[in-house]
Amino acid sequence: MKPPASSFDLARELGDRRLVICLGPGGVGKTTLSAAIAIGDALGGRAVDVMTVDPAPRLLDALALDASDAEPQPVALDGLGARRGARLRALKLDPKATFDRLIERHAPSPAARDAILADRIYRNLSNAMAGVADYMAMERLLELTRDATTGRIVLDTPPAREALDFLDAPRRMLDLLDSRAVALLGVRHGAMRGPLAMLDLAARAVLSAFDRLTGLHLLGDVQSFVRNFGGMYAGFAARAAEAQALIRDPRSFIVLVTTPEAERVTQAREFSAALGALGLAVGAIAINRLMPAPPDPAALASAAITPALKRKLARNLEDYAALRAREAGAIAALRAVMPADVPLIAAPDLGHEPRTLADLAAIARSLHAVEN
Repeated sequence: MKPPASSFDLARELGDRRLVICLGPGGVGKTTLSAAIAIGDALGGRAVDVMTVDPAPRLLDALALDASDAEPQPVALDGLGARRGARLRALKLDPKATFDRLIERHAPSPAARDAILADRIYRNLSNAMAGVADYMAMERLLELTRDATTGRIVLDTPPAREALDFLDAPRRMLDLLDSRAVALLGVRHGAMRGPLAMLDLAARAVLSAFDRLTGLHLLGDVQSFVRNFGGMYAGFAARAAEAQALIRDPRSFIVLVTTPEAERVTQAREFSAALGALGLAVGAIAINRLMPAPPDPAALASAAITPALKRKLARNLEDYAALRAREAGAIAALRAVMPADVPLIAAPDLGHEPRTLADLAAIARSLHAVEN
């Protein structure tokens, strides 16, 4: 489990890949490692954007950015030894702002734009509907990929199962836009005929009865919402297909983040299998918070300290060695259950939570390959 003498060459491993996607369960330091990878890549002279869809503000806190600003914000790399051409920007996803921007850009007319943005159903949809945040993250990602000045995008995803929903969002959007529910609303096929027409009439009858009981005018709101969105569904479908292709592009690279613990090994194996079911492959596994090597016991034997303190320190070294052995066992188990061609890389435990750009840069510089 000893690392090689030289640091892991992240830039060489990533090559010309456009998108790096960091995945992993909650609590493994995925957000921190995403930021470290982005900083390390930028310091090497590349223009990098890092985006988080995790609602926790840790990434923006570490980068000293304004969490209320949904636009890409420049990160100062002064004093970190950046090479010429280095540039780093970071942003945190704002699903509502992204959805509004889509409407403003793709509405068929100014009148339709204003009607949609003021629509009661749209306001609730853009704020609360399950899956909207995932799809809006994909829309934001597409915006970043169209920026010719960006050499690489590092994407920090939500934890565990939510990340799988996020990666599958374009397919689910395509399924929705091709579904009978959308057809019943008449947004793709015009007026309904035959059995679908009867279902449409039944749905209208239910909504009308609901309106009479509640006074919410839901039927009119739904009709208005569908009418205002007319002409935009094809655009949503096209961009969903584009996002799906981006995730599966050979130039996209998935980093599965974990820690050297038995429970996390099991989670990593399950996560890798779930990605495979989506047709996605892990590019590398990053083992975060690896314990540093212990001091040489010989140095303790020759230290000018009291015998009692030596005995206490010797016990501490034994305990530390046991923890390192457990860690080594977890890494060996991880290597055994993952494909042999998937590299393992490791990031050391700093001994404290990373709080500054310098901390993140230190993690990036200390990334190293784990020997089999």
